[in-house]
Amino acid sequence: MSIVERPTPSSPASTTNQAPRKQRDANEHKFLSFCLGAETYGVEILKVREIIGLLAITPLPQTPPYVRGVMNLRGRIIPVIDLRLRFALPAVEATKETCVIVLESSDSEGEQTVMGAVVDSVREVQDIPPSAIEPPPEFGCEIPLGYIQGMGKVKEKVILLLEIAEVVGSRERQQIAQAAAAASTREAA
Repeated sequence: MSIVERPTPSSPASTTNQAPRKQRDANEHKFLSFCLGAETYGVEILKVREIIGLLAITPLPQTPPYVRGVMNLRGRIIPVIDLRLRFALPAVEATKETCVIVLESSDSEGEQTVMGAVVDSVREVQDIPPSAIEPPPEFGCEIPLGYIQGMGKVKEKVILLLEIAEVVGSRERQQIAQAAAAASTREAA
């Protein structure tokens, strides 16, 4: 007889562990769609922590131009990037639809990063099965191919599905994290 007991489908441990897995599986092919200008983009819903209105953003010195700065989100300082600037799109004035998508991603070493991404507007959650996702084209795209997870076909539209961990590379994440930590320390003092 084994000392380690495996949970059975009816045991509490099994149902407790299966609830998050079922929720994860149910959201596996769901993407939050948002707009930058006329283009529609998407990120995996499992990487979206929340969507908030545009809050006060404190600029950070010595960061790339697409880094808007940091914001205080319920006592936690998080870096904020402007996806328009990251993708070399022209800057525009904020509107009532401009918002921040708070994203959580892991790099190849498994390090978690929470950051805000300023977008023109958020649209809806789309269910895009793997059969409706094609690889990005090899040419004609303004966004580097490493940023694109695939091209989602929804009705008559194409949604550029972003690989958010690649949008801000590990070197930039370190630079932003250091600047954010310095800002957090200054704010606490």
